[in-house]
Amino acid sequence: MNKAKETNEEAITAVLEYRDVSKKYTSGDCEVYALNSVSTKIYPGELTALVGPSGSGKSTMQHLGAGFDKASSGVVLLMGSDIGLYPEKELSILRNKHIGFIFQSFNLIPVMTVLENVMYPATVYGKPYRFDGSAIERAMYLLERVSLVNHVKKRPHQLSGGQRQRVAIARSLMNMPDLIFADEPTANLDHTVGKEILELLVSLNRDMNVTIVFSTHDPSVMACARRVISLQDGKIVGDTQ
Repeated sequence: MNKAKETNEEAITAVLEYRDVSKKYTSGDCEVYALNSVSTKIYPGELTALVGPSGSGKSTMQHLGAGFDKASSGVVLLMGSDIGLYPEKELSILRNKHIGFIFQSFNLIPVMTVLENVMYPATVYGKPYRFDGSAIERAMYLLERVSLVNHVKKRPHQLSGGQRQRVAIARSLMNMPDLIFADEPTANLDHTVGKEILELLVSLNRDMNVTIVFSTHDPSVMACARRVISLQDGKIVGDTQ
């Protein structure tokens, strides 16, 4: 990275920052580090892939970044705020406002329709919304973007795997988040459908300028990322842009 780029990035507030972050677990007399002294920044609009073998720290990095777990040491900053200082209720509100999630198992609510699943993040804490118009208008716009506007009354069990992942993508965008975590988003899909989902995410990243952080083993996901952070044994061993 050249000096001009470093100066330009420092002028931009990072969406997410890890400062010397570690997460360790105790097993008997042993201490196991899931993440070990990790420091990095994720900037607005980035499409970043976290890659590495199982147990390398990819999921831990996402869980700590989302505030689902607490770091053993170090600081995690979301939109400049130290999330370790927030009480659970306030952290939940912060997470709902700023972060969207796409899970490999979709995690849709079975008893809700497609439209209700997409709207759900906006119903947890209600107004004021970060988007203009009503929650229904926002959800319908997103369902149109993911080509599911004709399936709004269906429930998850009536959809294919690719369609369910499209619902999950629309839901992740509902509150106009600054950051989306995508955990192996193509892992449960066949190659053709996985490619379609990947192309959709790339286009949404480009069109909406939403920051996306993948964890993945999929070479095609790595290839589409504009930045690849490689992890091994809880440490960052590579960061390619």
